[in-house]
Amino acid sequence: MRRLLGAAAVLVLGLTTLVACASSGASKNVTGKTLTVVNFNPFTGPDANFGPEMVAGCEPAVRDINAAGGVLGNKLRCQSVDTRGDPADAVTGATRMLATTSNIFGVLGPSADEANATAPLIDQSKVPMFADTGQASFDKTTLKYFWRLTPADDVKGYAMAVYAAKRGYLRGAAIFGNDVSSQSNLPSLKAGYQQLGGTMVVTEQLALNQTSYRTEVQRVVAAHPQVIFTEASPQADATFLSELQQLTGNLIPIIGTEATLQPQWFTSVSGAVGKQNLTKVYLGEQPYAPPSGQSWTAFNTALLASGSAVPKPSQWSTDPYTMTYYDAVNIMALAAVSSNSTDPATFNTAVPDVTRARPGAKIVHSYAEGLAALKGGQKISYLGAGGVVAFDQWHNSTGGFEIAAYNPDGSLKLIGSVTADQIAPLLGK
Repeated sequence: MRRLLGAAAVLVLGLTTLVACASSGASKNVTGKTLTVVNFNPFTGPDANFGPEMVAGCEPAVRDINAAGGVLGNKLRCQSVDTRGDPADAVTGATRMLATTSNIFGVLGPSADEANATAPLIDQSKVPMFADTGQASFDKTTLKYFWRLTPADDVKGYAMAVYAAKRGYLRGAAIFGNDVSSQSNLPSLKAGYQQLGGTMVVTEQLALNQTSYRTEVQRVVAAHPQVIFTEASPQADATFLSELQQLTGNLIPIIGTEATLQPQWFTSVSGAVGKQNLTKVYLGEQPYAPPSGQSWTAFNTALLASGSAVPKPSQWSTDPYTMTYYDAVNIMALAAVSSNSTDPATFNTAVPDVTRARPGAKIVHSYAEGLAALKGGQKISYLGAGGVVAFDQWHNSTGGFEIAAYNPDGSLKLIGSVTADQIAPLLGK
């Protein structure tokens, strides 16, 4: 991975001039055009499930916006760019995207797999990006065009530790993939767990795409943990947990990150260990975004009406990341209307203006509602399907977490929560 990151850094240096000199394709106060929202995430590779999750948020938002008349006389469309979850491939893809895509309106992504390598390129091109990376390196970013609607991985790691301690699990096994996205959760999980009196008795880094993890399983069994913390690819976790089950005859409690609350993860792992066996021991944490209220209803209605653009749309109805991708497109569109410009470099500064709660601002729950209020001369505060949007000075908006479990049919049920106030002491706030 260090070699990959080093190669990506070389590519960044070599391609910076090209990005600076080429036309970024960003829209410049056009009318009657089609503006492009780019889904910049893995669609293949170990994190291939990230891409469809993102599309499921982009397409419903574009559908709603276009149905309301578009943005200042322009329609929107979604376009996907596969980063493959690899920094070097992502740099090449980002450079090509920025140089050749007409009328770029904004970017959804990048993910943790490629953000360090590509976010500076997107920022340099003056294109707003609503990233889904959880890397702590962006907690206090200086990138002007970077925005994040979901908690950083350091916060997510603390949330896992808090809930495990609440359940009395004080001997843990950390089983994480060796990819950047999975590993970014680990430092704060281990630090927070120790602060709360827990001991991480074994830590295993799973090399992805292996056919067996028998050696790692034996070390875990020998350490006698009470709980397994995990994020790995669906295939890796399925192989590891099935071998654990074969060796011991059962499974111990599992607490996973939001990546384990994906349909592909459930299908792979439950197929390997059995649906009933998995649902008895599994819990997952993800940003708290309750599937209720006016904003969620607007999102879900558009999602379920997406047709062939989003296969099996109902599987994303309760996904908080899908909700925030939907919110991101709406926020960019409302910022463009508020600033009376489709130029990303211009409307980027209006993003806080259409989300910030303040006296006299009308709370709006959809693009159509926000558009009507702005046309009426009102200030607005967009309340997202994913919850309240409150950006700090570093363009981060975070909140609490929900703890969910699977039903045997793969649907999710709410089990508990971890609040921002419970996490704050571990952050030193």
